[in-house]
Amino acid sequence: MHFSAFRSSQLSMGFSFSRVTFNFLMFVLACIAIGNSQPMLNSVEQESVYRVLESLNSDVPWRSLFPDDLCSSAPHGVVCDYATVTGTLNIVELSFGYVSDYNSNPTCSTNSTLFDPSLFSSFLHLRKLFFYECFTQQPFFLPDLSLFGLGLEELVFINNPTLFGSLSDNIGNMTSLRRLIITGTSVSGKIPIGFGELTNLEEATLSRNSLTGDIPGNLSNMKKLKVLDLSQNGLTGKIPGTIGGLENLLKFDLSSNRFSGEIPETMKGLRALEFLDLSENSFVGGGVPLFLSNMSKLQGVYLSGNELGGVIPDIWENLSGINGIGLSRVGLVGEIPVSMGVCLRNLTYLGLDNNKLTGGVPTEFEKLGLLSELNLHNNNLSGRVPFSLGFLGKVGGKLRLEGNPELCVDEGVIKSLYNVKTCNEVENPRSALVDGTSSSTRIGDRICRLLILFGVLLW
Repeated sequence: MHFSAFRSSQLSMGFSFSRVTFNFLMFVLACIAIGNSQPMLNSVEQESVYRVLESLNSDVPWRSLFPDDLCSSAPHGVVCDYATVTGTLNIVELSFGYVSDYNSNPTCSTNSTLFDPSLFSSFLHLRKLFFYECFTQQPFFLPDLSLFGLGLEELVFINNPTLFGSLSDNIGNMTSLRRLIITGTSVSGKIPIGFGELTNLEEATLSRNSLTGDIPGNLSNMKKLKVLDLSQNGLTGKIPGTIGGLENLLKFDLSSNRFSGEIPETMKGLRALEFLDLSENSFVGGGVPLFLSNMSKLQGVYLSGNELGGVIPDIWENLSGINGIGLSRVGLVGEIPVSMGVCLRNLTYLGLDNNKLTGGVPTEFEKLGLLSELNLHNNNLSGRVPFSLGFLGKVGGKLRLEGNPELCVDEGVIKSLYNVKTCNEVENPRSALVDGTSSSTRIGDRICRLLILFGVLLW
């Protein structure tokens, strides 16, 4: 081959080779760029977030402050997550309303509302929706919960007094729901039967609303439920016997409603229960439930304001962990069992006032070293109050004894603090020196009493 032809052939091959190499390198770089690129939030969800933010607080220029992809730069409370199946970024959490300086969610204005609740149907992967004090002036009606997506795990409305409406009948379709908190609102109506079909629900707090009617009887399906708080509503009827099937329940609060009938024996199945509050209802008869002795993990039991009647049962041996007992205004008769003072060493509050209790105050109450409030007023207790000056000084004004005509305190106790009479002295006051009591001891006692009075006045 001629040299020039050969050289031309070499140059041609080299050029072709270089072009292939160049193209290959560009391909590799493109692949790397694609692999490193961050998926963006789709435009539908992005626009829906803007519109929700503008509804809740139109005074903030949300689009100017956060002009870019909201999954890369968004206000606190707007959370995205990557879906490996679809390869997309989606909104998974929306939290609104100022809670604290440590949790700076987007604030809601005084006239905030949601003009188009159907915007939430755009968030197909939403797992948590939270509103704190967002609806306080303008009315907002709770939409059909299915709008929030069947994958929703947490729905929280706290202190939204102008939130109206009722729980939808198809709430049972939200099988992923783990936390349902609607408290401090104007939500009314009945608790739908579908509520009992939320088999994955762990917390149901529906307190401080305007709910009426009775509790659905299918609660036993909710095996994972740990908190059931329906307090401060207008609920009526009886506690369904199926409540005993909630074997994982830790907190059960029905206080300040209009429930009636007897407290069901089936509640003995709530062996994991730590907090029980049935106070301020219309439960009658049956006395203080004996099955409480089976609830060895109880830390607080409050039954005040129900006409239960009967005596205080001697069931406290297995309940040493209790720190609060409320049995005020329940129609109790008979004496206070000594075992309360012997067994309840963790007790900080005991309310036995406004009953018909008789007999003396157990001396063993002096051993309740953590006790800080003891209400015994308005009973028929009698005899000497057996507490030392040290105990009286510790409890101070939170010891209520008035309204027990036959109860008395020693002469050294400032009786005006407790509105009870002084016990009669057997010996002659002049015999103080004869029985060995020195003048310095008497002076010390007086100083101690003055210090107690000073401490009570400060309290």
